[in-house]
Amino acid sequence: MADRLTGVLLVGGASARFGSPKALARIDGRTLAEIGWEKLAFCDERLAVGKAADGLELPFPLTDDGMDTRAPIAGLVASLRAAAHELCVVLPVDTPRIEPETLAALAAACEDVAVPQTGPLPGAYRRTALLVLERRLADGELALRAALDELRTRTVTIDPAELANVNTLDDLARL
Repeated sequence: MADRLTGVLLVGGASARFGSPKALARIDGRTLAEIGWEKLAFCDERLAVGKAADGLELPFPLTDDGMDTRAPIAGLVASLRAAAHELCVVLPVDTPRIEPETLAALAAACEDVAVPQTGPLPGAYRRTALLVLERRLADGELALRAALDELRTRTVTIDPAELANVNTLDDLARL
């Protein structure tokens, strides 16, 4: 891959349906945060982005998103601002089955954005998307999916099993 790459693990979120911080939930003795961090090990730089106020005890540093808003777009904006590299692969902590090769494929396909068929996350985002994302966030337009319509977005078909998402304790048990 020609671009140097920042891997971003989004660990924020209210976890309202889950009932406790998803980042600390465990599969086979490891937290979802640890699993996600390992998935991003192929990147030139890794950032975990969330809310410092949540007080999550993580085995790696957390970059505070510095925002009151709890929405993926807030974490994404903070990530693109903090990243050392122009291109980021962004992985939500609740998607533990994605493979590093799949994340690399998203990065390779990225113009402004590359996403799977299911929507905006996980995804690859270039800093060129930042102005649109910042504007939408400032305007209170928090739907990340809607922002994709304003950006050069490519869709990459990904095995649905890799996109398994943990929103509830039942979802966690199934994984």
